Amino acid sequence: MSEMLALEKPVILLGAGGHARVLLSTLLQRGARVVGFADPGAAPAELLGVPRLGGDESVVAHDSGEVLLVNGVGSVGDVTNRLRVYEYFRTRGYAFASVIHPSAIIAPEGELKDGAQIMAGAILQTGCVVEENCIINTGARVDHDCIIRQHAHLAPGVVLSGAVEVGRRAHIGTGAVVIQGVRIGEDAVVGAGAVVLEDVPSAATVVGVPARPLTIKA
Repeated sequence: MSEMLALEKPVILLGAGGHARVLLSTLLQRGARVVGFADPGAAPAELLGVPRLGGDESVVAHDSGEVLLVNGVGSVGDVTNRLRVYEYFRTRGYAFASVIHPSAIIAPEGELKDGAQIMAGAILQTGCVVEENCIINTGARVDHDCIIRQHAHLAPGVVLSGAVEVGRRAHIGTGAVVIQGVRIGEDAVVGAGAVVLEDVPSAATVVGVPARPLTIKA
């Protein structure tokens, strides 16, 4: 299982919104050396006592071998901005730290890829794989042998039964439940509170109990 790399080198946080602040709090609890945060917008001068460095240019001023990055850009049904930030800095040679909250429970047989974020109270059971740049958010419960593909987001309180596969860039909304063996396709969205009993096609949006494809009235 991947270690939380943030403790090995100084860290720069990307972003200044709510998700970034939660990550920053976690990093500080873990004793990481956070040198600052970068945000191109009208961000405050500091977050939790950590200074703003500037925009993207302030990050590339640091050698890619000397710092690790943490992607603080959130994802609410659309991963576009979060993915853009990740790919921009990866192509420039920067590595992303995995961030694990002290209260998270992760089976030692699990596997976390670079940039995975496991938030407070999350549980990952044996055989789980969390790929790059994923968010397993507050209180999510992931049972045995689930695979969470690149850039996916499990929102707070999500429950995945055993052997669920979540496709790349998929978003599982707050409090949704997915039964065992189901596959969530790439770019799919599962609405908050949905109960998913069967596979969800790529790029589909499903809502309700049981979950059904979203229809938009004219």
